[in-house]
Parts: sequence; structure tokens; C-alpha cells
Amino acid sequence: MSRPVIGISTYQDPARWGVWEMPAVLLPAAYPRLVRAAGGLAVLLPPDEAEDAAGEAVAALDGVVIAGGADVEPVRYGADPDPRTGPPARERDAWELALIRAAIEQDVPLLGICRGMQLLNVALGGTLHQHLDGHTGGHAVFGGHPVDPVPGTAYAAAVPEQTTVPAYHHQAVDRLGTGLIASAHAPDGTVEALELPDRESLVLGVQWHPEMGEDLRVMTALVDAAGRRRRERTPV
Repeated sequence: MSRPVIGISTYQDPARWGVWEMPAVLLPAAYPRLVRAAGGLAVLLPPDEAEDAAGEAVAALDGVVIAGGADVEPVRYGADPDPRTGPPARERDAWELALIRAAIEQDVPLLGICRGMQLLNVALGGTLHQHLDGHTGGHAVFGGHPVDPVPGTAYAAAVPEQTTVPAYHHQAVDRLGTGLIASAHAPDGTVEALELPDRESLVLGVQWHPEMGEDLRVMTALVDAAGRRRRERTPV
């Protein structure tokens, strides 16, 4: 049996290498490295404006990861921008929202990381805190802080004890989207993981950056769910 195929969202940004300077499709290498370490086969999902591109891409995959990065544009959740919110990444927002909705529609396992968790919340009608003054997660540099699982959740099944996680964010979930539950918290109450319960496939978001640490369990939960889906779809 071949490895589960995990698609990871990417984004377009100006880049420079050698004599070249032009738009490039980018993703930090730590994301595919984490997928491989957890037993998956990583493929990159460049933004595509075609109407059903996200649906077609997701249909070919066993699992989807929405990567971290820029702030979600506040208009997506009906808010005016805070002065400390970063510039909009509209093409990326549109592409990743389409991937999230397609994964949920098609019951494909989904993991949102940092921005990816925030975007999952927004996709289901939730809102965000645009800046966390003095909150646990509001790091100017990467740092660690403890996260406590909520018993009985899919996250707690993967990571049953308090852990210290690598984090870098200044935004967080405010009102939860429809159907979502919080599955981990920071000591100050910040939602650190959320999920859609009572589904056949895993739909999970984490506020931190597992690709920047050594704990594989969150990604392993996704790859295991993707592997189960792959086996179910593969003719005997």
C-alpha cells in the first residue's frame, strides 16, 4: 500500500534566486518534511482560479493541510481591519477557503495550521481576534507555551496530555464557526485547537506550528485518517 497523499496549500509571492526575480509559488520546507516524517507523501497545491479547481484537487487527495502565514482579510468575517492586521492576501484567502470547503464537502481529512486553523473557523462562519495584546500566543518571535487538551476530543485522542508547543501568532479564534468545538486551550483561555466532531474524517485546526517542533502526533493523526480513507477507496 502506497503512502497517503497529502496536499499542502501554497501561496504566490515575489522571489529571487540566481539571476531570476519573479512571482513564485512558495511553502516553507518544514511542512512537507513533517508530512513525510508522519508517513505521508506530500504534494503542493498552488493557487488556481479555475472555478472547480479546489474540488478537483481535493478529490485526488487523501488529506489536506492548510499552511500558516498571512492574516486572514477581516472582510471575510465581517470586520473592519485593525491597524495591526497585516495586508490582505486575497488570492490566497480565496484558494484556501475553497480547499477547506471542498475537503469538508468531500469528507477528506483536513488539518489547518495557525492561519489554516483561523481560516477554517472563518470558513464556517466564525470570527477572529485581530490582535492579542498580552495573550499567551502573541509572540513577536517563535516561542513555546503550554496547551491543554479538552478530554473526549479528537485532538485529545492524539495528544492526551499538556504539551509545550512552538507558536508565532498575534491573532486567534474569537467566535467559533458553526459546528466547531474547541479541543485545546492555552492557560489564558485562547483556543489553541478546534475541530468538527462526529464526522467520519478528521477536521482539525491547531493554532501553533507543529512543523517547527519535533512532536509528530498532530500530523500523524491526519496521515492516519488519510490512510484509512485511502484504504476505503482502494478496490481490493
